[in-house]
Amino acid sequence: MTALALPALAPLPLLHLALGLALAGWTLLFLFRIVLTWYPSVDLTKGVMRLVGAPTEPLLALTRRLIQPIGGVDVTPVVWVGLISLLRELLVGQQGLLTLALLRSQAIA
Repeated sequence: MTALALPALAPLPLLHLALGLALAGWTLLFLFRIVLTWYPSVDLTKGVMRLVGAPTEPLLALTRRLIQPIGGVDVTPVVWVGLISLLRELLVGQQGLLTLALLRSQAIA
């Protein structure tokens, strides 16, 4: 019996997919944080809410030092949604750097 050879995964399409999914996931986490600001009684350090609080809080804490609440409202999650969306568009968007590199590599092959 011969072992079936799996096709080698090219690193650029894999990187493109992984980065796109990671940035989309981060955007969703920050959107959840925005919604959770409407419910101040929710504890982000307990239970399932840790899945939202733990990955976002370090960036938010750093940003809160630079951007003070406006009218008592913490706007730092909105800032991060904007920054991550911009980064996602620049890297893996329709005209993103990785997308263009991927298209070029497919045109050469």
